[in-house]
Amino acid sequence: MKCPYCSRQNDRVVDSRTSADGVSIRRRRECQSCQRRYTSYERLEEAPILVIKKDQRREPFSRDKVLAGLLRACEKRPVPLARLEAVVDLVERKIQEKFEREVESGAIGEIVVEELRQIDKVAYVRFASVYQAYDDVSQFVTALEPLVEPGDSMKKMVRDVRGAALQE
Repeated sequence: MKCPYCSRQNDRVVDSRTSADGVSIRRRRECQSCQRRYTSYERLEEAPILVIKKDQRREPFSRDKVLAGLLRACEKRPVPLARLEAVVDLVERKIQEKFEREVESGAIGEIVVEELRQIDKVAYVRFASVYQAYDDVSQFVTALEPLVEPGDSMKKMVRDVRGAALQE
């Protein structure tokens, strides 16, 4: 493996561990030339999954895009990055289990929305509003209703906003 510091390909593995989820192997390496240490991850190479976009274009599944969407939805929210990375792992694992080569972007969005609903309700609404392309307030209210606890003063406000939105 090429050293990220000196670019030489002369290293040795100092330590190897299986990741917590058992999907990858973490290796600590030491460059024999510059003696600096770095970490590499080894994953099983799988056939790439293509995402079918709304306009029927196809592009390779990108963990980075899913994480970027989660980071946007969780901006200024108390959600640790490690938790979001675990969601990305889960999304990737679920689409590999359920789909062979292609998956619609909507299916990925559904998995993400369900996970965000359990993690942070504000992030869930943010993500859902973009993913489901809400056009008006009544759609927001419909998304908020299941999140509001029975007897909560917010429940009454949601009903009032829903009524006002329906009258428009």
